[in-house]
Amino acid sequence: MIQIPKGCKDVLPAQAHEWQYIEDVARKTAASYAFKEIRTPVFEHTELFSRGVGDTTDIVNKEMYTFLDKGGRSVTLRPEGTAGVARAFIEHGLMGGVLPFKSYYLISAFRYERPQAGRLREFHQFGCELYGAAGAEADAEVISLADAFLKNLGLKKVELRINSIGCKHCRARYHEALKAYFTPHLAEMCEDCKARFAKNPMRMLDCKVEGCKKIAAGAPRMLDYLCEDCTAHFERVKALLTSAGVTFTVDPSIVRGLDYYSRTVFEFVSDAAGAQGTVLGGGRYDTLLEQMDSKPVPAAGFAAGMERLLLVMAAEGCLPKEEGGVSVYLAGMDAASREKSFLLAGQLRAQGISCETDLMERSVKAQFKYADKTGARYIIVLGERELQEGEVEVKDLRGGTAERVKLEEIVTYFKNKEE
Repeated sequence: MIQIPKGCKDVLPAQAHEWQYIEDVARKTAASYAFKEIRTPVFEHTELFSRGVGDTTDIVNKEMYTFLDKGGRSVTLRPEGTAGVARAFIEHGLMGGVLPFKSYYLISAFRYERPQAGRLREFHQFGCELYGAAGAEADAEVISLADAFLKNLGLKKVELRINSIGCKHCRARYHEALKAYFTPHLAEMCEDCKARFAKNPMRMLDCKVEGCKKIAAGAPRMLDYLCEDCTAHFERVKALLTSAGVTFTVDPSIVRGLDYYSRTVFEFVSDAAGAQGTVLGGGRYDTLLEQMDSKPVPAAGFAAGMERLLLVMAAEGCLPKEEGGVSVYLAGMDAASREKSFLLAGQLRAQGISCETDLMERSVKAQFKYADKTGARYIIVLGERELQEGEVEVKDLRGGTAERVKLEEIVTYFKNKEE
């Protein structure tokens, strides 16, 4: 039997309403901040990610789904959403339009890593991107949007942690301090950290190997090396969040896993679904477009993993219950009444009323059982007598009541019910 690839997951109709709920909340929250949807290809030229995401990251070095297409070009299934949005922003000349440019996306993305709870090889993200604004207000707006999104989902046990990793100028001094700190410990660290030591020592702070984590715990803090401008920027972000009522904790250990971040970085974390994990993360990335041979454009944004959100929402008991189902079930007793049921169903559906008829030639008793299983609110039984009299009984399966309604008035009857 052909089975689903490892690290992928089917979303069955019984769970689809949970995904739709998150997507609906995401769209409405983003729209309230005047963010509009952007859709980019599921695969891009590999160079986009090696330059945009960063060649010192695990994503580029270990996790990308990269292959040659039939033209011999190297393409990669997107491992995240930001690089594609940045490419679209440059390619379509959007920096010459109205700024700030605000967009959001709901995407599937792909990384080859060990599947675990809330983390799959094909996963899904909600993300927001803001280009063109360099001030702390942009950081605060993006974080406030993320905070509002999680609160709108009903989550209460998620904590916001923020940090600043400075600009390229103060970070250069910090890199030297990190190298001085890590040099005596380098022989004890993993091979990945040894490679990161030369290219980007800040990546060593994000290592998941237990021995490396213990060593990194004593490393110098970036906050102690911020330049005057970066310090002022971070203080302004904190002041704006405080005035907006967004609760946060400063966490100097946050560096984020992608090379394009600068200044503000943040994560919303939760331990509701077991070991503490990030449900949403982001920050500022002022050098991203420059790395892609564009003129510098300041930017900020975030992404949330849908699978992780679902786990945390389940743990907090705020997943939505499935609503709706079939509103009307038309049960036919014979061939003529089944045909009439089919015609009535078409008329009801044309008015936006959900309904269903028998497709399996079941008995009336079996049709009643089926209607109950589908969650139908109303059931109508049509037989020879109903067709002759031109009138049917509409049974309310929830209220336990019944009404006689003329056949030609059925559509109007249910339209009034909808209103």
